[in-house]
Amino acid sequence: MESAMFGLETPLMTALQHLLDIPDGEGGGAGKQGATGGPSPTRAYVRDARAMAATPADVKELPGAYAFVVDMPGLKSSDIKVQVEEEKLLVISGERRRGGEEEKEDACKYLRMERRMGKFMRKFVLPDNADVDKISAVCQDGVLTVTVEKLPPPEPKKPKTIEVKVA
Repeated sequence: MESAMFGLETPLMTALQHLLDIPDGEGGGAGKQGATGGPSPTRAYVRDARAMAATPADVKELPGAYAFVVDMPGLKSSDIKVQVEEEKLLVISGERRRGGEEEKEDACKYLRMERRMGKFMRKFVLPDNADVDKISAVCQDGVLTVTVEKLPPPEPKKPKTIEVKVA
């Protein structure tokens, strides 16, 4: 009931929720059949769907640009990849690894681990007025901001005057 109230009962959200419930050992081969009778999603598809569902983002439209804001606490710029595929698809991806230099020295034992580790990814279809040649990405205080400049609006076409000749 609450999910319908917030508009979360879309086919996409239902499919993502279904994919998140598939254990890692399932969803593999091309010959396997899913519960619906069709082929099961591939392991890579399930992994990518999980990575996308676990990476929340804010998208803002500014007067001269679009801003994509993603929380990336504890990640270095070398762990984050920002790409444009097929000229209109913005892909933000990377991987958060467990541990670090300080943990290698201190052979620690986790008592509780709640922070998500592993791959993350988000894909955004850019609008037609996005200038893919003017994209910048800045990660500050654990927040990645990808800014995509807008193309200037086309100049209005001036009416063409045609000279009328008398025959």
